[in-house]
Amino acid sequence: MRSADADVTETELEMLRVIWDRGEATRRQVADVLYPSGGDSHYATVQKLLERLEKKGFVRHERRDNVLVYSATVDRDAFIGRRLQILADKVCEGALAPLLMNLIRSRPLDPSEVAELRAMLNEHQQRPQQPRASQTKPSRED
Repeated sequence: MRSADADVTETELEMLRVIWDRGEATRRQVADVLYPSGGDSHYATVQKLLERLEKKGFVRHERRDNVLVYSATVDRDAFIGRRLQILADKVCEGALAPLLMNLIRSRPLDPSEVAELRAMLNEHQQRPQQPRASQTKPSRED
């Protein structure tokens, strides 16, 4: 089970990207993508890092025809959302608007991205708003 404070290194994230892109992958497939001309030491590194990812709860494996096949236990969008929320908490005291505005300003959006963002904002406006934990203050009875 993934703990709230477990995180992944940049290399582990690259491995997750390979698995997300493929749906599932063997150690050899991950090694071939990340280290196309790599040897046994690269394969051993991939093996060790996949074991760490599994221990952290980000991937699981099953044995098929005597080969370990890995799949992600966390959805890419959920992972991105978690990472962005951690960043917003650290840098923006939990506020999402400054983070989103800076992301949007950092590079131009293509028309399909603008449409997708507009649709998400419209959908968000339609939902009943629930106060965030940081917005609720306990009532004091004096």
